Amino acid sequence: MGRIAVAAVVSLWVIPISVLVDRVVPDPYMDEIFHIPQAQRYCRGDFGTWDPMITTPPGLYYLSLVYIASLFPSMWFAKFASTMSSICSAEILRSTNAFVAVICSVLIYDLLIQLRPTLDEKKATIYAILLASYPLHWFFTFLYYTDVASLTAVLAMYLASLKRKYWLSAMLGALATMFRQTNIIWMFFIAANSAVSYAENLYGQDSVLQNKHKTMLEDNDLLSDNRSTPISSGLRKRRMHNSSSNSQQSVFERSKFSLHHPPGAKEAHPVSPHFAQMLYFGLCCAAALGPVHFTQATCLYQSFRKNKIFYSFQVLLALVIGFIAVFFFSIAHPYLLADNRHYPFYLWRKVIQVHWLMKYLLIPLYVYSWSFIISILGERQRRIWVLSYVIATALVLVPAPLIEFRYYTIPFYFLILHSKIGKTSNWLLIGCLYAVVNIFTMYLFLFRPFHWDHEPGTQRFIW
Repeated sequence: MGRIAVAAVVSLWVIPISVLVDRVVPDPYMDEIFHIPQAQRYCRGDFGTWDPMITTPPGLYYLSLVYIASLFPSMWFAKFASTMSSICSAEILRSTNAFVAVICSVLIYDLLIQLRPTLDEKKATIYAILLASYPLHWFFTFLYYTDVASLTAVLAMYLASLKRKYWLSAMLGALATMFRQTNIIWMFFIAANSAVSYAENLYGQDSVLQNKHKTMLEDNDLLSDNRSTPISSGLRKRRMHNSSSNSQQSVFERSKFSLHHPPGAKEAHPVSPHFAQMLYFGLCCAAALGPVHFTQATCLYQSFRKNKIFYSFQVLLALVIGFIAVFFFSIAHPYLLADNRHYPFYLWRKVIQVHWLMKYLLIPLYVYSWSFIISILGERQRRIWVLSYVIATALVLVPAPLIEFRYYTIPFYFLILHSKIGKTSNWLLIGCLYAVVNIFTMYLFLFRPFHWDHEPGTQRFIW
């Protein structure tokens, strides 16, 4: 019943809001002006024409073809261009993401059950519904962007891996890279951690067999009093070392792939050492988990009191790294400076650039945000998992010169799925926070349009 309940509740907001968005904004907007015509070319059977402004693979368009074929099977026999165009309208193409968003919510539910075996079905249902309302994921459910399908494919790949269906996970990983090239990093991240878990499980099986063998020998009086050996300890160390090396090698090899973008508007998205992007990500995640801060801040303070010298050194080192990232690797992309239709524009102009000192005054907040992230992850995950997560997130975000909160969606879901949120009240407060942000953003998008003097057409506020 949990999956059905999640899908039903999510559908209750996906369907009516999708209809509302289609009525108020019937024409393609922002990146949709590239994605929707490209998908319509695919609907007409034109697979040879490609818009050079598109920098993502064609996975979303193929997914839409499958989705539309399931809705209108007769379309493929009609072979009338007018029919094809009317069926592959902006509304129908957008509904691809609406449908996928419902599937994504069910995957979130299954992941919660898989990662938290003690979680009962009722709580898992509530938590999955709340996570499905995460603002960046929620908003782009109603537009024809690649984000929803990309997240869904990555979560499906991860769930298959957790269930030890590795071949299925690999195929889903290949599918995920068809939506976003950077998903190959998450593919390696999942594969590396699966290798570590597999090695640990294999060691556990070896231990059971060794214990059984010892018992048989003891029953036959074949063991002396000095029975203990360092073999199992050495075996475990070697296997853990090899698994860790494989994990780090996979991530290192992936870093070479991150230096390349697909054919398209490369000049607008050059690969850059944008290390400040990690600081912004940390702050955004900390803000998205606001209700958890009080408990976690207390834990951080208690840890600091126990070992002041060690933690003081860590804080000082983090502040120095933060200063270097801000001073040398803080990038103001032309799109960020010129486009006032996005949150980052106002945050950059009204907060970070309000005074030349402000970007440095924010460094302690960045450091706290990452301390918060590592702390809540460390309560549930192994150190190698946390380290690989940080590296994977860096490989995804650092090369991107443009501050785009959409890029934070997948690493955020990995963070919150593996974090100790605590009481249900914290989850409900997080859900209320998301609801307020969603209502505010959608209201601005739909009902507060504006116009530019230098460009015709209606402009709308968007994430």
